[in-house]
Amino acid sequence: MTDKSLPVPGLSVLVLCALALGGCGSLDRLSNVGKAPALSSIEDPTAQPGYKPVRMPMPTPQPSSYAANSLWRTGSRAFFKDQRAQQVGDIVTVKVQVTDKANLDNETKRSRTNNESFGAGNLFGAESKIGKVLPGATAGALVNADSSSSSEGAGSVARKEELTTSVAAVVTQVLPNGNLVVEGKQEIRVNFEVRELIVAGVIRPEDIEGDNTIASTKIAEARIAYGGRGQITDVQQPRYGQQVMDIVLPF
Repeated sequence: MTDKSLPVPGLSVLVLCALALGGCGSLDRLSNVGKAPALSSIEDPTAQPGYKPVRMPMPTPQPSSYAANSLWRTGSRAFFKDQRAQQVGDIVTVKVQVTDKANLDNETKRSRTNNESFGAGNLFGAESKIGKVLPGATAGALVNADSSSSSEGAGSVARKEELTTSVAAVVTQVLPNGNLVVEGKQEIRVNFEVRELIVAGVIRPEDIEGDNTIASTKIAEARIAYGGRGQITDVQQPRYGQQVMDIVLPF
């Protein structure tokens, strides 16, 4: 009988390799033991890997025209200088107000019963020969079939989310129709936990209030993310080995 088990040296090598791979992801955490999570440096959003300028359908550009002996320019948004965000690099404050509540309750129920029977008491005299062809069969009860099925299902969803905060965003692009692409990120560290708030989307200059603020409900293609990182978030996450097993195992 052949022993197919791994020799002890080979098993030790596999264990050491697994520990080494697991330790690579933990070296950074070990170096930060007893330290607060570091804040990210301020960087140009357009220089980040994966950044792509927004491209959307645009109307035909309208050329600007000036009237003689007039202080008003055709297409101007205001007579006096507007202090609100209007060009790349300007800052606008986004008032994030997310109130999401959904209650769904579905219930289905279905049942069906079928009964089919067939017999031939008289069949041109051949009913007497049915017993010879089908032993035990009688002409009065050739076929008798019953079937029944039933299904019942119920489901419910209850969700409630609420987020109220403000974040300053930077105008990263001015679209040909005058709309502004904004992106903002805010990080707050409390003890050993960092909270992150990311806001991005497309806004209209007309929707910006006089105090240079805009509601998050007026942002088109809005991308709002609120999360965190640190000791509390790390404890709430399953270990990387468990995450890998959850993905690999089919059951």
